[in-house]
Amino acid sequence: MSAVGSAAQAPFDTRLAFLVELARRLHQYGTSAPRLEMAVAGAALQLGVVADVWSSPTAIIISFAEASRGEEGLAQVTQVVRLAPGDVNLARLCEADAIADRAIAGELGLREGFRLLRELGRPETRRAQAGVVGSYGLSAASVAALFLHSSWADLVVAGAIGLVIGLITVLSATRPRLAAASEAISALVATAGAILVSAFVVPLAIKSVVLAALIVLVPGMSLTTAVREISSQHLTSGMARMGGAIATLLKLTFGTVAASQLCAAFGISAGTYVLPPLPRWMDWPSLLVGALGFAILFRTARRDWAVVVCAVVVGYLATRWGGLLSTAIAGAPVGVFIGGFLLGAMANLYARYMHRPGAVVREPGIILLVPGSVGFRSVSYLFERDTTLGMDSLILLVTLLISLVAGLLFGDLLVSPRRSL
Repeated sequence: MSAVGSAAQAPFDTRLAFLVELARRLHQYGTSAPRLEMAVAGAALQLGVVADVWSSPTAIIISFAEASRGEEGLAQVTQVVRLAPGDVNLARLCEADAIADRAIAGELGLREGFRLLRELGRPETRRAQAGVVGSYGLSAASVAALFLHSSWADLVVAGAIGLVIGLITVLSATRPRLAAASEAISALVATAGAILVSAFVVPLAIKSVVLAALIVLVPGMSLTTAVREISSQHLTSGMARMGGAIATLLKLTFGTVAASQLCAAFGISAGTYVLPPLPRWMDWPSLLVGALGFAILFRTARRDWAVVVCAVVVGYLATRWGGLLSTAIAGAPVGVFIGGFLLGAMANLYARYMHRPGAVVREPGIILLVPGSVGFRSVSYLFERDTTLGMDSLILLVTLLISLVAGLLFGDLLVSPRRSL
């Protein structure tokens, strides 16, 4: 009997428990609905089970039947799992993928595989939480230098506010009431902090500092994933994720508007003169620092840090050079398309030859391509009753999302994915 065959001969309940736990972990670590459904259904077939999988940002429904019952066999068991929206954790995603491969290959018993998958749900250590807080500061500072070309003061203040926001985010993970309002609180803290520093310490480019500090919370990845799911006909999941992203944008915008009005009520106004911007050579160290921050932010294992840094650099350079090669009007969409195309193909090549999830390349690589900041600005303009700029930014947001998703899809066509993740 082959190793895979022995796994398929395990008790039916044991195989189901393993598959449900695998689905739970993949969802928890940020896997999109199409990839999760494909991965779980494929694993089920290798275990002699037919699984009909339905995934959404907040739930998974799986119907199971023995493969030996044939196509006419009805589902024997249906499992409904209620879950909170997942967050990308590349280290644990890779662990879950490796456990599933070993269990299906017969190197692990399914009960042992189930136990190892269950252990992945352990809380993060204090050291890991401190790393996440630090990654918020690094990401904010790098974005301030790389995209906004702010002054040294803007960079330092954005990084410091980013650390505070990272702390709020980590604390909200175990406090449900705080979690519900964490985006609005973070936006309020970021805006109020920037205005106070600009008024009493050193003048700042307020909008740039606030945007850089909040960049990690802006749901660009969620918007991109939503469009990818809708384009693959996973309409329920895509629309639900889109609704969650819009709600996050509204909370962030409300926090910034509330802080601005509060400061104005107390007569606090920001400085009016502008400091000189950072030199252009700062782009490269900022890019490397930002890539390292994203590696920590996505909870990447240290062995994969170099891969993540390369993916972020490739995504940024492809977008930048693609924009320079095209006209000024179409520059941004074309650059984003080229970046998504290269990263989609690279992720599939990495998964094919390294036998590990392509998400290690794909998710960090597109972080600088996702147009979350454009969505934030669009909603901000609408809150300020500037409908012209708001609608113009909204159209740009849609264009960039379509360009990025199209690039990823064409990348899949160039190099067909051999692995679901």
